[in-house]
Amino acid sequence: MRDHYDFRKMKGEKNPYIKQLKQPITIRLDKATIEYFKALAGELGMPYQNLINFYLRDCALSQKKLNMKWVS
Repeated sequence: MRDHYDFRKMKGEKNPYIKQLKQPITIRLDKATIEYFKALAGELGMPYQNLINFYLRDCALSQKKLNMKWVS
């Protein structure tokens, strides 16, 4: 392979599927949750946002439902 490639003259096209890959959202999480996922992601060597996405995707694919009861 060449040590240096000049991509300035390249007439590339944008990925037409990029909008289908991920959707940016705003979500509010408590600090303890973020720190937990950041620490776990650091151990795994991956970005914490990707880890949260993988976890939520696993929940969606396996159709996990939260079993929570409010105490009054």
